Parts: sequence; C-alpha cells; structure tokens
Amino acid sequence: MRFHKLTFAAVAVAAGLTLTACQNGEDGAAQGSAPATPAASTPSTPSSSGGGSSAGSANQGSGQGSAGTSSNGKGTAAGAGSGGSAKGGKCRTDDLEITASDSTVGGDAEGTVAVQLKNRGSGDCTLSEYAGVDVKTSAGSLSAKRTGEHPGPAVLKKGTSVYFGVNYPLNTSGGSGVRLTGLVVTPPDETKSVTLAWPGAATLPVTDGSGSPIKVGPIGSAGQGG
Repeated sequence: MRFHKLTFAAVAVAAGLTLTACQNGEDGAAQGSAPATPAASTPSTPSSSGGGSSAGSANQGSGQGSAGTSSNGKGTAAGAGSGGSAKGGKCRTDDLEITASDSTVGGDAEGTVAVQLKNRGSGDCTLSEYAGVDVKTSAGSLSAKRTGEHPGPAVLKKGTSVYFGVNYPLNTSGGSGVRLTGLVVTPPDETKSVTLAWPGAATLPVTDGSGSPIKVGPIGSAGQGG
C-alpha cells in the first residue's frame, strides 16, 4: 500500500512538474510573442515616419520641380509673349522704311502728300494714331496740326505698309509764295525723326501768320498706294 501511495505521489509530482513546464512554456511563448508586437511595431513606427518623411520630401521635391517647370513654362510663355510683344510693341523708327510721294489729284482744293511707313522689322508692331510732321520752308519750319480723327492704334504686320496724309494749301495766288524744302516725320510715340525731300508742290501761299496751314491725318488716312 505504501508503494502505491508513493507511486501516486510521484505521478502527481511529475504531473505537476509537467503542468508547470507547460504553463511556463506557454508563458514563455506568450512572453516571446508579446515583445514581437512591439518589435514589429517599433520598426514599423520609424518606417512609417520615415516613409512619411520620404513621401513628404518626394512630394515637396515633386512640388518644387512642378513649380519650377510651371515657372519655366510661364517664363517661356512670357518670352514667347515678348517675342509676340513685337506684335504688341510699338513700331520703332529704325524698323520703319519711311517714304513720301505727291498724292494730289487734279481739281483738289488742297495738295496732299502721302507718307508711307513700311515695317521692315523682325515682327508685327503697333502704331498709335498720329505721327509728328514738320514741313521745312524757306521761312522756317511749320508743324502740322492733327485733323482730330481718332481711329485707334493699328497693327502693322511685318513687311506691310500703311499710309497717312499731309494736306497743305496750294499756292494759286500767282505770287512766289513760300518755298517748301523738306518733310520731317517722327513715327508715333518715337523721338527719332526721318527727314525726307518734299515731294509736293514747290510753294505755299503766303499766310497771315495766324497758324500753320499744314494738316496731318491719322495713320491709315491716306490711300494704300504702291
């Protein structure tokens, strides 16, 4: 009987040890798995943070690159706009071929000189309404008065011409009158002038000195001659 008790006791102890070992093993496994979560999450957190930072850098870099492209694109557009600004820019004296011819028609009460402006520049340009005109005479220079019409500015395409008229009284008095010697033309909004030979009638009638008898029309006011 005693043998059986000891055997049962030993079995009980062994069972207890086995149970304890199993529990310890489970606890160990549980303990081993518990750190696994932080261990996985620990790299995960920096990785997520680093990924966020990297994505931010990529986004920022992409944004900056996009802005640079956009800025360069605008710059290019602006450059192209400036090149096209030749289209909207004013016509410069150096880009214009300026000539004048007699356009008086028989029977007219006044003489007319047509001034031609030809665009020989690299692109289109714009002329506002009036050019400056002075007529040289044996008695001094006379500044032409504007006729007062306001057609607005005109775009002068590359290689094309536009005309305006200069009107003056014809000398029908039979006297020698005032001799005409030259024509000075200053394109609209410019300060550089071109001096041409006077192509019209040789003289003006003598006036009472109350003002210039010369009149200038706006750009486009004369016929489109050759």
